[in-house]
Amino acid sequence: MTQERSACLGLWVLLLLGAALEEVVVEGCSCHPAHPQQLFCSAEIVIRAKISGEKIVSPSNSSSPYMKMIQYEIKMIKMFKGFDKAKDIQYVYTPVFSSLCGVKLDSNNKAGYLLSGSTWSDGRISIGQCDLVESWDNLSLSQKKNLNYRYQMGCECRINTCYTVPCASTGENECLWTDWLLDNSLNGEQARQYACIRRSDTTCSWYRGGPPPEKDFLDIADP
Repeated sequence: MTQERSACLGLWVLLLLGAALEEVVVEGCSCHPAHPQQLFCSAEIVIRAKISGEKIVSPSNSSSPYMKMIQYEIKMIKMFKGFDKAKDIQYVYTPVFSSLCGVKLDSNNKAGYLLSGSTWSDGRISIGQCDLVESWDNLSLSQKKNLNYRYQMGCECRINTCYTVPCASTGENECLWTDWLLDNSLNGEQARQYACIRRSDTTCSWYRGGPPPEKDFLDIADP
């Protein structure tokens, strides 16, 4: 299990195991910064879907408000990952409270989303703030293309987030993510336009389809 989703899943496990402790108070949701490709690679399920409805559900053996979930009814448009996990997904689940990493999706306008998440033992799909959950219209063209195969090509590569200078690579199977240094944002050029892929010589480097970027990255070479 990766660090990106461990905080969310840890909170869920705590609540499920402590069903008798119905007065549990959680201060907030914390997610490790992650490039979209990292979230794709760590997810069990990645799909494009439209939200057609929602309702609140809760386990039959608990009256705690912290155990309640939002059940989103979806119409799956395309599956990018998880063919061995599910065939036809009709619902996804998320905690009601944002403090438990729950996400709020627009179910009134049949909005389209990119959804990633994990599967429960009963086959249900869970999504949260630490997953790759984004409005489809907000994705760049490169991100949409990378979902088809480029992200998967680099799942054996390691993406290292650079927060300060100097920031140097520690191995040939690593790409340096420098959006925070260059744009003071985790949703910059590399996140929106690039994928870290494994080359034929087994090294990893950033790949961008299309015109070159306006600014150079640190310690990065195009394959």
